[in-house]
Amino acid sequence: MGTPMLVDQPQSPLSSQTMVGTTQLDLTLLEQAQPRREPSQKYLKEREICMDYFSGWTEQDQIEFVEELLVSMHHHQHGTVNAFLKPMLQRDFISLLPKKGLDHVAENILSFLDARSLCAAELVSKEWLRVISEGMLWKKLIERKVNTDSLWKGLADRRGWVQYLFKPKPGESHPSHSFYRRLYPSIIKDIDAIEDNWRCGKHNLQRINCRSENSKGVYCLQYDDHKIVSGLRDNTIKMWDRQTLQQHQRVLTGHTGSVLCLQYDEKVIISGSSDSTVRVWDVESGEMVNTLIHHCEAVLHLSFNFKFCNDNKLGMMVTCSKDRSIAVWDMVSPTEINLRRVLVGHRAAVNVVDFDDKYIVSASGDRTIKVWSTSSCEFVRTLNGHKRGIACLQYHDRLVVSGSSDNTIRLWDIECGACLRTLEGHEELVRCIRFDSKRIVSGAYDGKIKVWDLQAAMDPRAPAGTLCIRTLVEHSGRVFRLQFDEFQIVSSSHDDTILIWDFLNCNPPESNKSPSRTYTYVSNF
Repeated sequence: MGTPMLVDQPQSPLSSQTMVGTTQLDLTLLEQAQPRREPSQKYLKEREICMDYFSGWTEQDQIEFVEELLVSMHHHQHGTVNAFLKPMLQRDFISLLPKKGLDHVAENILSFLDARSLCAAELVSKEWLRVISEGMLWKKLIERKVNTDSLWKGLADRRGWVQYLFKPKPGESHPSHSFYRRLYPSIIKDIDAIEDNWRCGKHNLQRINCRSENSKGVYCLQYDDHKIVSGLRDNTIKMWDRQTLQQHQRVLTGHTGSVLCLQYDEKVIISGSSDSTVRVWDVESGEMVNTLIHHCEAVLHLSFNFKFCNDNKLGMMVTCSKDRSIAVWDMVSPTEINLRRVLVGHRAAVNVVDFDDKYIVSASGDRTIKVWSTSSCEFVRTLNGHKRGIACLQYHDRLVVSGSSDNTIRLWDIECGACLRTLEGHEELVRCIRFDSKRIVSGAYDGKIKVWDLQAAMDPRAPAGTLCIRTLVEHSGRVFRLQFDEFQIVSSSHDDTILIWDFLNCNPPESNKSPSRTYTYVSNF
């Protein structure tokens, strides 16, 4: 007869079983399978006398006596004693806590489990299942994901199930636990579909035709859930409704040259132009509230952060110019922006800047990336490697990703200055680049947008041919600027259009057709 085995059966932690891999060995069944040893007459005669002595001692005396017994025993006897003690020492605290009126403690312990572990916990016993259900732990798991993951947060808002999370509105109640138990796998299915859409290039395409009257081209943009703000070659800043894609009636005018760069927050839009000025606009009214005159040639890029605190200032801005210089500004308010320092070191136009609380990073037509200390504005190091001028970069944590007129993208470790990887694929100058924790998205003068696998690019063992996930071709002119999130890419081009590539709301592909792509055209006259 073989040893009886129980595989993957729900067990109470109080049961006398030990785990070996994924197989559970029932000690009680093992004991029954083995013949019982007949105790000796001497043992039977003296056992009761010994137990009477033992029970008459103090607890500490009993412990010391058992310790001496164990020391005098053989090793194989220790194994038998250990197998006997193990189930006695186990405690099903999740089942025991509610009996002490501590349901909330049991719920709090299980609330730290991930989805796979929570599924397993439901199978332990009816009591564990009750604690999970009454504690609404699937709801809490979803809420934790929404609070910590931007993909989950975005899906909650876009799919509408955010209304069932967190504290209900006065007079309303939330669904039962079973609703959230069913909701979780449906969210995972939705996330998997989005990832598949990115890999396969399945998207819904929306197009805004800007219809510029004079010079055509959209040099820069930024978007949120409500609007797209764009800087145009015709010297204007135009805004578009995110839902209808219709142009706002208000057009920001004042620059006397092309709007080459812009950034906005909840209060201001700040723009830089080929007229050499930086202008500050009120988001709500569209009024121009400040003009900064410092650079002597075109302002090619800027970056600001009002929430960034440095030396007790309310914010900071960095601008760069065709005049080869970088200007660092302290921002007290939209109307009070003071020049702190001018950084000089590049030997050609400075095309792009980025910064955080540690470093300012700049890239230039002189083929170099320079790193400066944010606090002191002192030069730190130069990153060399590109064969031609650098047109774009983004910097976050230790990673810098840059695009160049040598048609390549390079990944750099900012701390040691090493080039980690070179991405090849674009046929002309790489004009714009953005990355998040998963992807790099680049746009180039070849009119193409490429999506790259960032995690694979960071792995030196990954073959170069596997790094480009998808190439998107819809623009008929040079791609000037793009921004993206987990669900979409928004890009602008010399062809005077803004394209929205939606990977969330796209139709499933029909048979015998290429990956689905539906179009929405909006012309603005």
